[in-house]
Amino acid sequence: MPSQPSKQLETFPNPCPERDYEIRFDCPEFTCVCPKTGQPDFASITITYVPDEVCVELKSLKLYLWSFRDEGHFHEAVTNRILDDLVQLTRPRRMRIVGDFNVRGGIRTVVTAEHTA
Repeated sequence: MPSQPSKQLETFPNPCPERDYEIRFDCPEFTCVCPKTGQPDFASITITYVPDEVCVELKSLKLYLWSFRDEGHFHEAVTNRILDDLVQLTRPRRMRIVGDFNVRGGIRTVVTAEHTA
């Protein structure tokens, strides 16, 4: 049975909470819709974080990112929304989200949003 997009993110216990270490996810197939034109926007989303007590479970992250596919979002808003949702879920020591959006009308947009505890 195929999976469906979902806003339900999940976690698992950090296997080494006593140590600072960095986790990086490269998500090169992110899509959403331009809120002005309804045309698709394509981006590579990079999530880098130092976990505290919990880590993000990957399948839930994949389904979460997929859930934006048919939603209208400005690049700045969706990048910050992803950061806010992941920070609320994991309470990381630090986190950085980079949304590298494909060229649209001759302009490439890169949005970086950060959180530090």
